[in-house]
This record gives sequence, C-alpha cells and structure tokens, in this order.
Amino acid sequence: MAMREVAMTGRAESRQGRLLVVGTPIGNLGDLSPRAAEAFRRADAICCEDTRVTSKLLAHLGVERPLIRCDENVIASRAPGLVERMLDGDVLAYASDAGMPGISDPGQVLVESARAEGVPVEVVPGPVACATALVASGIPCEHFFFEGFLPRKAGERERRLRQLATVPGALLFYESPHRVVATLESIAKVFPTREAALCRELTKLHEEVVRCSAPTLHEEMAAREQIKGEIVIVVAPPSEEESATCGADAAWDAAAADAIDPDAAIRADIKAALEAGEPASAIAKRLSQRYSRRRREVYALVLELQQ
Repeated sequence: MAMREVAMTGRAESRQGRLLVVGTPIGNLGDLSPRAAEAFRRADAICCEDTRVTSKLLAHLGVERPLIRCDENVIASRAPGLVERMLDGDVLAYASDAGMPGISDPGQVLVESARAEGVPVEVVPGPVACATALVASGIPCEHFFFEGFLPRKAGERERRLRQLATVPGALLFYESPHRVVATLESIAKVFPTREAALCRELTKLHEEVVRCSAPTLHEEMAAREQIKGEIVIVVAPPSEEESATCGADAAWDAAAADAIDPDAAIRADIKAALEAGEPASAIAKRLSQRYSRRRREVYALVLELQQ
C-alpha cells in the first residue's frame, strides 16, 4: 500500500495534476477574485454542484470549460475517476453553487479523496456566508460555533440546540426559506432571552439583516407571507446568568464538549432510514455524502443501530 501511494504521488507531481478548490461569490459577482477567475481558466474541467449555476458564472468571465456535475448525490461515486484524471495530469477545479467549497457542501468529499491519493490541493479563498453574516449581525464574534444545518424534525432540532447552549460564543446556522420559521421557533423556545439575527440575500440587491430577541425574530418572520433567499441565522452567546444556569463556566471545557454528541443528527437520520426499510449500503452512501463523512464510518454506525 505504501509503495502505491508513493508511486501515485510521484506521478501527480511530475505531471502537475492538481485540484483547485475555488471560492465563488455568495451573491455579488464583483466579489469574484482575479485569482478565482484565473483558476477556472487554468482548469481542464470544472466540477460543480449545479452546472447551470456555474455556467452562468463562467459566461460572466468569458470562460468555456467542460463542466462535471458533482452534487451530493454523485460526488462520492465520481471522486475515484476524478482523482485518477488528476493523477494523470489534469487540473480540475471545484466550485460550489456559492461561497467557499467544503463548508456545508459536498466538496469536502473530493478534497479528502484527492489528498488520500497524494494529489496536490490548491485552495483559492473566497466569500463565506456564515462569516459575512456574523460580521453583518453586529453580534459579538470573539468566539463562534458554526453548526451548519440543524435537524429537520422539531424534537431533534431542539435537543441539538440545548446541547449547544453551553458554547461560550455566537452560534451560526444555515437554513432554507421553507424551514426558517420552524427553526426560529425552536431557537426562541430554547434561547428565549438571547438576541438573534436573520441574514438573507447577503451581498445582493435586497440584502437584509434583522436583529432582535429570538422570540421577536420568530414572530416577525412568521408574520411574513413569504421569505426568499439564502439564510444565515446568528444567535448571540449566552449571558453570564444563562451560563450559570446551564452550569457552564465562561471557558469551553471538556465537560461541555462531551455534552455535544457529534453523531446525534446522523444517528437520527440512520434510524429513520432503517425504519423506512432503506438498505444499509444505500444509507451509508447517501449520508456519508450529506454529512461529509467516510462511508465506512457511516456504515459502522448503520450496523450498530441495526442491532
């Protein structure tokens, strides 16, 4: 195995094949860096979540390159072939629909596969929605915790929020416009005394940042007929009184860390899939892509919960 890895690494380096992970605008095309544009021009092909989205970006740049769909449903199966291409000397770029690849999107699967085979990975930084929202909210950001998407079911969502209650920093969540009101309801229930901010359409013409108490924010959004756009929710850190109530100190300690079960959400999804009769191998494939986890790790969890 070691000899194979050395041989592959040497082949990749000699032919200059590599993976370019390219950050793209989260809304405003003016945020696309010259280096990102050059990365697309250098690439032999561009892997992307949605070819329609990326083709519009390339048209804006006047760049024509073959596009390879690599969304969460197919990237795990296509990664080995893409890695082989890079080992043979191709330069491939990867772009999310918006923002920095690898953060709550399937790009991490391709990065992990490339690094495992010795393919050089070059990151071209770009805008990040969660960081942009945190700054725009004005909520103290000396420390923060990025959660990504919360569980869809209310009970699981509220359990996860209670687990996060002792984190001594701002909490950042991504959410879709269709579920945002339900998520805000859970946040208001678990954090009734905290301020929260809803940030949507960041860097776009209709950018909006609404900050108030969590219950008020829920009421205001629930009263709207429609909410559009990509959304980031920022929840303020716990006050000293809340930290004391939770039995937490101002510092993040091992006891607080142990209280957060990193597998809670994926275990819940596995249980639901098993109850629905989905085969173990299919569950492992689907959820490894969704949670950016190694398939064998997810498969081990599936087998554990099958017993």
